[in-house]
Amino acid sequence: MDATVGPVLLRQFDMAWALLSLHLEHLDDAECLWRPASRGLHVHQAADGPWQADWPEHEGYSLGPPSIAWLTWHIHFWWSMAYDWHFGAGTMGRQDVTWPGSAERVRETLAAHHRRWRERLDPTGATGAPVPPEARWPFHDRPFEDVVAWLNLELMKNAAEIGITRFLYAVRLPQPIYKEPE
Repeated sequence: MDATVGPVLLRQFDMAWALLSLHLEHLDDAECLWRPASRGLHVHQAADGPWQADWPEHEGYSLGPPSIAWLTWHIHFWWSMAYDWHFGAGTMGRQDVTWPGSAERVRETLAAHHRRWRERLDPTGATGAPVPPEARWPFHDRPFEDVVAWLNLELMKNAAEIGITRFLYAVRLPQPIYKEPE
């Protein structure tokens, strides 16, 4: 990566990861699978099979809000795709990425993505492998730095969506009215 842009993108990535880590802490399966509205993007487990995610036909507001399970699948999806297309075989597709199945597995999976992505981006990292000069997914004919910037934005956006959904989950039931002590 460019010597002037790379460190900025890496610091931005670290900030986005810190926010996501905060929202993943103490996340449980019930929160992941809770649906904040009667409709919205979610994950579904086939009989004796992996968890598959809904795929939207459009991105309009009428879809409804996604579940945390879907949001964490979405992170897993685009991070898997970006890594495979830039550092792997470049053959992965949406159908190859399933939801990990629990909040604990989500934390493990996303932490593994974080470690391997950061190692690739950090010029002082253990891999020492060069990054590709051009983007392969989701962009073409653009520098790899555009993928890094896009991934940082997606990470921050999805972290914020998980955070707001956790706030909604926390107040989903009527709460007792707080009264000041007399």
